[in-house]
Amino acid sequence: MKENKIQINFKKILNNAGLKNTLPRLTVLKILSETKHPKTTKDIFNKLKKNDIDLVTLYRTLSSFEEKKIIKRVDLQKDAVYYELNTDHHHHIICTNCDKVADFVDENHEKLITKALAQVKNFKSITSHSFDLFGICNSCSAK
Repeated sequence: MKENKIQINFKKILNNAGLKNTLPRLTVLKILSETKHPKTTKDIFNKLKKNDIDLVTLYRTLSSFEEKKIIKRVDLQKDAVYYELNTDHHHHIICTNCDKVADFVDENHEKLITKALAQVKNFKSITSHSFDLFGICNSCSAK
């Protein structure tokens, strides 16, 4: 059986994180890699059903991935938790009408962090951040 290149990369990601290469883990990585936008646990589970992977296994997998920083949570200000692969540094613009999500890159976030630390004297460092914008997309504004 021939392995595809993507699967080999997934195995490397898991190995580097000290996790075993199991079918559920590889499948979740594949699902998250096939989408441009963050996915909910429900979204992921619906794609897993055909692989006989149960919800408990999914929650454990997502938890271990988050702990190892393979994935990150994204707060889209909805009633669900969203996840995406932690592959590059980007932010989101979310339409508050139709939930469309677009990614953008901010080259100046380091300057903003430095400025914030200079203004707030009781913090020594920033360990992580979240910066997402909410508005109305072109399609919704045309309606």
